[in-house]
Amino acid sequence: MTEFELHLRSQIQPFKGSNEWHTISLEYSVPIQQTALLLCDIWDKHWCRSATYRCGKIARQANLVAESARQKGAQIIHAPSDTMEFYEDFEQRQMMQNLAHSEMPTPLDLPDPPQPIDASDGGCDDDPQCEAGGPWTQQDPIIEIGKSDGISDNGQEVYNLLRLKGISTLLIMGVHTNMCILGRSFSIKAMTRIGINCILVRDLTDAMYNPKKAPFVSHQKGTELVIEYIEKYWCPTILSRDLLLME
Repeated sequence: MTEFELHLRSQIQPFKGSNEWHTISLEYSVPIQQTALLLCDIWDKHWCRSATYRCGKIARQANLVAESARQKGAQIIHAPSDTMEFYEDFEQRQMMQNLAHSEMPTPLDLPDPPQPIDASDGGCDDDPQCEAGGPWTQQDPIIEIGKSDGISDNGQEVYNLLRLKGISTLLIMGVHTNMCILGRSFSIKAMTRIGINCILVRDLTDAMYNPKKAPFVSHQKGTELVIEYIEKYWCPTILSRDLLLME
């Protein structure tokens, strides 16, 4: 097997200026050697208790998906932000730091509409809400780090690796959909703007959203709304089974 056979989902707006959107599906093949899988901020602990619980569930499945993709030859990148000190002696971290510099292209000026959920309170859905902070120290240790993997929370380093290996497609899973998945220097908005084809693994992500804030829907529905927003304005999505069911 030399290619990932992906089932992309996206949203289209047939009549510009209307609020009418339709879900479309597209079969898409991409060479495995031109594909990287990035694990975004799947930390060992989050300041929000509910987020910690949900991230733990994601971590277990993300490890299986990463192992499957790794065995097939895809590049794996671990990106647990703000924890690089923990990994300073790891070969996978040092490799990323020592890559030759690749000049990034001028970022595209793409539309960036407001998100469909209000996370102005931090998004914690515990009652009472937890105190915000940064308790994470590393990636969830249940996730294996392979010898050929990379470790970085720096967009330039990630871009250096992609260019060195001729990688044009970046699969992204992790948290949080309305925050780091979109906003980190190595994630969807930044990489899309410099010409990397991003794809979100939509069943291995979660939003920071409190149902007591607009649009006053369940946490799950809030996450789904952000995923649809990403499909409309930023990139398509897939299910993780696309990375697991190949021979």
